[in-house]
Amino acid sequence: MLVGVLALAFCSTPAAARDYYGAIAFSQGSGADGYSTNYSTQGGAQTKALQECGGGCKVILWFKNACGALAVGKGNGYGSGWAASSGEAQTIAVTECSKNSTNCGVKRWACTTR
Repeated sequence: MLVGVLALAFCSTPAAARDYYGAIAFSQGSGADGYSTNYSTQGGAQTKALQECGGGCKVILWFKNACGALAVGKGNGYGSGWAASSGEAQTIAVTECSKNSTNCGVKRWACTTR
C-alpha cells in the first residue's frame, strides 16, 4: 500500500511552469530596433533581438514572463521598462526616456507568453 501511495505522490507533482524570455535591442545612432519573445533562455532572446536590429545595436532590455517597452525621443534619446502588462511597461519606458530626451513616444513593445 505504501508503494502505491508513493507512486501516486510522484505522479501527481505539478509540472514546473516554463519561463519565457524576451529582449529589445536599439541603436542610438541609426534608430533601428529589434525584439524577441518566448525564448527559453535570456541569451537566446538577446541574440535574436540583436539579429533583428542589425549593426550598431545593443540590448537595452531583457525580460522574463513579462512585457518590455522602448520609448524614443528627440536625438534618439531613449528609455526602457518592463512590467506585467504592456501598458505598464510603456509608461515606464516613456518616463525613463523623459529623463534623457524630449518628445518621447513608444517605439516598440513586446510581451512573452506567461
